Amino acid sequence: MAGHSKWANIQHRKGRQDEKRGKAWTRVIREIMVAARLGGGDASANPRLRLAIEKAKAVNLPVETVKRNIDKATGNLEGAHYEEIRYEGYGIGGAAIIVDCMTDNRVRTVAEVRHAFSKYGGNMGTEGSVAFQFKHCGQLVFAPGTAEDKLMDAALEAGAEDVITDDDGAIEVLTPPTEFEAVKAALETAGFKPELAEVTMRAENTIELVGDDAERMQKLLDVIEDLDDVQNLYHNTLFTP
Repeated sequence: MAGHSKWANIQHRKGRQDEKRGKAWTRVIREIMVAARLGGGDASANPRLRLAIEKAKAVNLPVETVKRNIDKATGNLEGAHYEEIRYEGYGIGGAAIIVDCMTDNRVRTVAEVRHAFSKYGGNMGTEGSVAFQFKHCGQLVFAPGTAEDKLMDAALEAGAEDVITDDDGAIEVLTPPTEFEAVKAALETAGFKPELAEVTMRAENTIELVGDDAERMQKLLDVIEDLDDVQNLYHNTLFTP
């Protein structure tokens, strides 16, 4: 199955994430706390917490910090209570945007997200207004030049749903969220290391933006992502140099 050219966009996104490492610890800590509160503090029995701990290792969050925040979330220590909220809206050219937040103050968060949308050319939507354009799935992206046939065989045998070759040669392996960890582990055992691996909201279709529209959209996304309560940001924009 062919896909759009996304490799440059993925590399660009990773670069911007690296620039924002200062916020990474805050996001991971909140994810750990919510995962532990909802599913318990035993990572072996809580897949979401396992993924959060993996993210913590990737950003070098100290083990003591991880444990302390699991204890806070499960009631062993006093701490803030965070809830998850999802907002949906439209960006430049009608591009779809999903904003996942974790907050201890819902009123503050919705005001900040709405302000960012309205000030930078977007519009807040209602619940469900754009979510149908995305698929909740595990996504593993492999660099152009990866042995496609061998990767496809290994992925499908491990339980992947689909393998998509993008126009620029990058390969996406999609999994059900519940099978993400198993497929990732099987592919790494087979010698395939992904450049990007996450459970995400993947856009089913993309909107290509260039020039001023692309710059305006990137500004809108940056402003939203920099809000303190924003945990994850998903969109269906394909930026073309």
